Amino acid sequence: MDPTDLAFAGIARQAELIAAGELSARDLLEVYLERIRRFDPKLNAFRVVFAERARMEADQADARRGAGTPPAQRPLLGVPIAVKDEQEVAGEVTTCGTGAYGEPAREDAEIVRRVRAAGAIVIGKTHMPELGAFPWTESPTWGVTRNPWERQRSTGGSSGGSAAAVSAGLVGAALAGDGGGSIRIPSAYCGLFGCKTQRGRVPLAPHVNAWHGLTVYGVLTRSVRDSALFYDAIADGAPDPGAPEVPRSSFLEAIGRGVSAAEGASPADSAPSRPLRIAVSSKLPPSPLARLHPENRAALGETAELLRGLGHEVSTCEVDQGPLAPGPEFMAIYLRSLHEDVAALAHPERVERRLRALARIGGALPPGALEWALGREPACAARLNEPLADHDVLLTPVTPAPAPSIGANEGRGWLGTSLAASAIVSYVACWNYTGQPACSVPAGFAADGLPRAVQLVGRPNDEATLIALAAQIESERPWAQIRPPGFE
Repeated sequence: MDPTDLAFAGIARQAELIAAGELSARDLLEVYLERIRRFDPKLNAFRVVFAERARMEADQADARRGAGTPPAQRPLLGVPIAVKDEQEVAGEVTTCGTGAYGEPAREDAEIVRRVRAAGAIVIGKTHMPELGAFPWTESPTWGVTRNPWERQRSTGGSSGGSAAAVSAGLVGAALAGDGGGSIRIPSAYCGLFGCKTQRGRVPLAPHVNAWHGLTVYGVLTRSVRDSALFYDAIADGAPDPGAPEVPRSSFLEAIGRGVSAAEGASPADSAPSRPLRIAVSSKLPPSPLARLHPENRAALGETAELLRGLGHEVSTCEVDQGPLAPGPEFMAIYLRSLHEDVAALAHPERVERRLRALARIGGALPPGALEWALGREPACAARLNEPLADHDVLLTPVTPAPAPSIGANEGRGWLGTSLAASAIVSYVACWNYTGQPACSVPAGFAADGLPRAVQLVGRPNDEATLIALAAQIESERPWAQIRPPGFE
């Protein structure tokens, strides 16, 4: 296979080729190391690349394959994966996008440990905004990460380095985290598939209950199948100590059902074996800066028509963004979490001024504000989920507008920055508060060539329906092999 085609093939296909002996893990790794050397200076996706360590891991993977290791035992054997720089890699510092970090990690984060146990090779760590606080990846310490589709545009955040790396074919998949849209927003801006799973499905250790339940870890990939393979390889029902039990779900089985349904099959146990009831909502919460851009509205409408053509029942059913929309509650948790994160840093004095200001506000919240915000979740979730009482899936935009320009929020104070960030996350952050699954699905391209996307929101614990539906959309509107210009 041509090296460029191999780089964009996705981790599922790469794992198949390695398992079949048609490709060595070492050869695949060298393809990516060469592309990182050539293209990353244009993007600044990686903070550090573990070239020699990864070569050793690739040779070990090839030895395991030669010894007959069954693919079911190590489903990601030999596949390079990048790690977002908020997740620990043993022996390496974890910067979280800031210069305030401390000593190197003594051991891998649980998600990294599971990635390695599944056979994957950790190729490097990707950039993020400072403490993951903003939905753009621009850091005073580590610089700007650029969108492969248009290098004067943002990748989004906070998993912006991971998105740039996967989108440009510098790695097949990259770990991510989502505390307020940080998987879905970079996916939308960079033309990728990104699923925020149910709270509790993917391990957070050693950061159990990160951001008091807002944060989940996950992955950014080129295709639905790539994400399904990853989640099946690393997720289980109770990943963290004290976490609530999450029903086991096979993502790959859900894909099979979704594609079968799209082709007219109707297996009895299939999530989409009947026409799904899909609610469409474009309503925004009140915001002086949030307006739905015509291209984003068009992506929503075109996807709704595509789903009707697949036989689903699609109707408008706006989400109630009134008094019980969780804006104040989310902000209370966010601000308190920033205060705690800054206080835990080795050198908090190095944090940029806007984040220091927001951390001070979080520390000054009245006693009981966090408990109030967390206690409001059931009432807010009930209101937000009213459309899902008689629908299977909610379809919304991911962001109100296309990717902003690099530096669009440079020089703003903490208030202006917060308002700009709140506008970007207006469709996504509420589902972090409720904890239920949601994913960003590519939806073609705007007139200027930038990727568009839509969001699918599911009932609690029902990733299977979202994955099946996303697979149907992908089968009708393939996107995984479309490459950003200049990265062939």
